[in-house]
Amino acid sequence: MSRHQRLRSAARSGRKAVPPLRFLLPSLVLAALMGMLMLRGLVTNEVFHDSRVAESVDKTTVPRHLLTGGPIVDSRDGKERSYRPADHTMALTFDDGPDPDWTPKVLDILAKHHAHATFFVTGSMATRYPELIRRMVAEGHEVGLHTFNHPDLALHSTTRLSWELAQTQLALAGAAGIHSSLFRPPYSSKASALDDLTWPVVKELGKRGYITAFIDTDTDDWKRPGVDAIVKAALPKHPGEGSVVLMHDSGGERSQTVAALDRLMPLLEAEKYRFTTVTESLGAPSAHTQVTGFPLWTGKVFIWFASASVVLMPILVALLAVVGGLVLARFALMLLLSALHVRRTRRAGFSWGPPVTEPVTVLVPAYNEQECIANTVRSLAESDHPIEVIVIDDGSSDDTADIVEALALPWVRVIRQANAGKAAALNTGLAHASHDLVVMMDGDTVFEPSTVRELVQPFGDPGVGAVAGNAKVGNRDTLIGAWQHIEYVMGFNLDRRMYDVLGCMPTIPGAVGAFRRSALVEAGGMSDDTLAEDTDVTMALHRAGWRVVYAERARAWTEAPQSMDQLWSQRYRWSYGTMQAMWKHRHALLERGRAGRFGRIGLPLVAVFMVVAPLLAPLIDVFLVYGLLFVDLGKTLLAWLAVLAVQAVCAGYAFRLDREKPWHLISLPMQQIVYRQLMYLVLLQSWITALTGGRLRWQKLRRTGEVEAAPVVAA
Repeated sequence: MSRHQRLRSAARSGRKAVPPLRFLLPSLVLAALMGMLMLRGLVTNEVFHDSRVAESVDKTTVPRHLLTGGPIVDSRDGKERSYRPADHTMALTFDDGPDPDWTPKVLDILAKHHAHATFFVTGSMATRYPELIRRMVAEGHEVGLHTFNHPDLALHSTTRLSWELAQTQLALAGAAGIHSSLFRPPYSSKASALDDLTWPVVKELGKRGYITAFIDTDTDDWKRPGVDAIVKAALPKHPGEGSVVLMHDSGGERSQTVAALDRLMPLLEAEKYRFTTVTESLGAPSAHTQVTGFPLWTGKVFIWFASASVVLMPILVALLAVVGGLVLARFALMLLLSALHVRRTRRAGFSWGPPVTEPVTVLVPAYNEQECIANTVRSLAESDHPIEVIVIDDGSSDDTADIVEALALPWVRVIRQANAGKAAALNTGLAHASHDLVVMMDGDTVFEPSTVRELVQPFGDPGVGAVAGNAKVGNRDTLIGAWQHIEYVMGFNLDRRMYDVLGCMPTIPGAVGAFRRSALVEAGGMSDDTLAEDTDVTMALHRAGWRVVYAERARAWTEAPQSMDQLWSQRYRWSYGTMQAMWKHRHALLERGRAGRFGRIGLPLVAVFMVVAPLLAPLIDVFLVYGLLFVDLGKTLLAWLAVLAVQAVCAGYAFRLDREKPWHLISLPMQQIVYRQLMYLVLLQSWITALTGGRLRWQKLRRTGEVEAAPVVAA
């Protein structure tokens, strides 16, 4: 049994077929994109950034001997000790790096004087510039932790402390294959500044095996007081005493720091000073431990993904600009060309040509439409234009054909055939049609009395080969129905007006379309090469040299999918079928005449507005979520509201053109939040299916027969 037969068997037996893995891939793609954005925000301090600094409080819990002791505090093993560097030893320390501009210059000066130093790095900077961490370690310098995002740990929980430590160690492992047991809290200074807020942090660090390095001397180089002032501040207060000196190799313009370092070191070398790392100044083993195995590879993967996320961001921003431009361009084109279309078709005395009064054949392909088919046929009975109706029962397993025959309408014929698909059913009906003008409609659609007449009037122009009608959602009183109603009026019908003016209509809706039989035969009839047989045949008609136009007054009321599952199935077929049809008719790009016009105008517009722009459109929402959570809530929300306002203007204009009541637009914001995301996932799945070579068959949606008759619409 084939896969298609297994799916059909499962559907008939009431079991839900298990969806293939590719149904999950679109969601995973969007989740991965959001994850990469968050990772980029993490390493650039946009995510979890906190610049608050705790105010100093009492020191009642801090041991007195630590307040008067040395700058190195060791609270491991429950013991509280402090140490000072040996005499004539200076531990140069640099905070907040590494920086791609200034850290290499600092390293060059240290190498020039054959000196070692300690760099207290932030995990975010180490992740962005791992090559500098590797250089530090290779040249014998010491690396200590300065948290990942530089928060004041006195204001955060031990959970945040754990995260800051773990992420920074992960970055060090990935960058240089090391962990470090040396730590310096952000915003710290001398050990004498410990208080009741910061002491618990030092004790917690000791429990986790870290030594905390404070300072003896702060050069205040970050203030850029001048080279002389920095050198003076770094000199020992008492001749020969050891000290831990604070400088910065990141956080701003550091040329004064580099110049001061180059001047300071010869001065102290003349006084027999040596420049060492923090642990060397104590005569202790290095703070570094080598990392191997799984932790090492985890760190390398983290560094790789973080680097990729930083590189990816400019690309995503550029794509966001592209999709924003495409969306605005589409709105502008739709508004301008729709206005031109209305002005042309509604002007006094407008006519396509001589009135068309000849009889018409209406083809109704049906597969398991017993809930709707009677309403469909009864609506045709009210037609004010002479018609014959052919219902093609495409192997239904329900009572569709029997219901039509039971109506006993003399101008209605039922043709039964084995299930072969919609295209085959339409070709069967076309072969039995008595008239040259053929209207095609779905078995879940109802026509107004004037629909057929309005639909065939453009055939008064002998160059018109097909006409697209105005499909409307009949079951619009549910939330999903209201969202589709907005989409039909704003998207589909404004689009059709635009494409009509440009002379490159890409799709005649299956719910309401009319054709010259001779044009269909010339175009090869209805094809089952794609899942979107209506788009396929429309493109074929353009390539055969026929005009395809839009008749706004030819309204048809169709039953839209009632659930998200059904909607997904329908739109998946549409979007994938559209891609198939575009690929099938790609050679129109090189053809001449009307075919070439469609190929060089219609196909690019369909590709840009119906494939590329929707494919990139999730970036708008991904950046929206990212901005709301991590950047600027107010500005991000304002930008989103501006985009929504533009869409509301277009939707309001479309509703006005279609003479629709605007109260359904109240659900537009929710449509943008929920419904549009579903459409994104559908398109992503279609792309994945196309790229992986997957195939899809015509899917049957469950109908309820809710749309019984066409509503009365104001003229």
